[in-house]
Amino acid sequence: MAINTDIQRDTVLDRQTTRLAPPPMYQVVLLNDDYTPMEFVVNVLRRVFDKGEDEAARIMLKVHHEGRGVCGVYTRDIAATRVEMVRHLAQARQHPLQCIMEPAPDA
Repeated sequence: MAINTDIQRDTVLDRQTTRLAPPPMYQVVLLNDDYTPMEFVVNVLRRVFDKGEDEAARIMLKVHHEGRGVCGVYTRDIAATRVEMVRHLAQARQHPLQCIMEPAPDA
């Protein structure tokens, strides 16, 4: 019985670079209501979205005057987690604050 010991050393593999598309981004939006105190909204923006006092107040005023305000843009899982955190905080304090996520517009 013969054993074939030929080793092919001529084989060259071409490297192919594969580019992955960046993940889709989602914006987290607070919606205005007539009952949630402004201080609570600022507190939520600072705790959940790590906003400074001035930026949190600016976003809160935008929600108050325009009916909605973007809190941040994140990947889907992070955005969903932030939405749930806001809902949990609002429910714990019995405020009707609504928070949604929607696909971010292409920049």
